[in-house]
Amino acid sequence: MGKPAAERTLSDTEAKAFAKLIRTSPRKLNLVAGMIRGKDASKALADLTFSKRRVAQEVKKVLQSAVANAENNHQLDVDRLIVAEAFVGKSLTMKRFHARARGRASRVEKAWSNLTVIVREREETA
Repeated sequence: MGKPAAERTLSDTEAKAFAKLIRTSPRKLNLVAGMIRGKDASKALADLTFSKRRVAQEVKKVLQSAVANAENNHQLDVDRLIVAEAFVGKSLTMKRFHARARGRASRVEKAWSNLTVIVREREETA
């Protein structure tokens, strides 16, 4: 019973990690994701460790998860991994209100985001 296994959408040299409901706006998260795109995985981890942005720690967790997936699930070499893709999507938006003067109210939207990180093994350089 149950569903058949889905076809693998990534190539054999890639691994993916996904985080949903990250409590920041997609615009702010994309700044940090752009900071690691195309970099070596170890260099990207170092950059995220010393970044001053609060959301960098969440991005670091997702990148570490992608590296662990590559090592344990797909037997890829950790030393040759690069961040192939890091993209952000919108998630839910909480609507709140802010009381204003003369009995009025303003709408406050608190955005949440999703993050996907794909790491790829670099080709052998001879």
